[in-house]
Amino acid sequence: MAAPMRRLNGVCRLVLTHFQPWNSTVRVPSIASIARPYTSGKDSSKPPADPPMDRMDIVMSMEPDIPKYKPKQNEPFETRRARLLYQSRKRGMLENGLLFSTFADRYLNKLDEQQLKLYDRLINEPSNDWEIYYWVTGVKSTPEEYNNEVMDMLKQHAQNKDMEQRFRQPDLKGP
Repeated sequence: MAAPMRRLNGVCRLVLTHFQPWNSTVRVPSIASIARPYTSGKDSSKPPADPPMDRMDIVMSMEPDIPKYKPKQNEPFETRRARLLYQSRKRGMLENGLLFSTFADRYLNKLDEQQLKLYDRLINEPSNDWEIYYWVTGVKSTPEEYNNEVMDMLKQHAQNKDMEQRFRQPDLKGP
């Protein structure tokens, strides 16, 4: 750290004295006194203070809104099925990724149009994947709007009565 500072100090003196040749008595400050570490606040010597607990409403209101899910309109049946297969595999948490990918592998090709819409709504509308996981595994009761035949199939699948080993997602099948 000392060698680069000395080099910078020399460059700083050279630049400052080069541009001020008429004043050779000016004492050029050292680079250590000029250079400051990058800071994002006014006073970086202290960490920013936590907001008072009685003002947490302000902090919570600063979180961005999660956009509401809009179902795809006029989406072809096979395209919807392919999209749902992808979304079943890419959940963002391993537990749901395994649960939904194995469910999709077994049942997605057997679901009719109405059931696909219910499944689409179930995996895309709730913003918290842990909530879906708790509903499917029976830890929490399922809200009435998601309590349907597809949810019943998922709950049955999650019970794993055949004791299948589900450590990894099933392989994708070719077209």
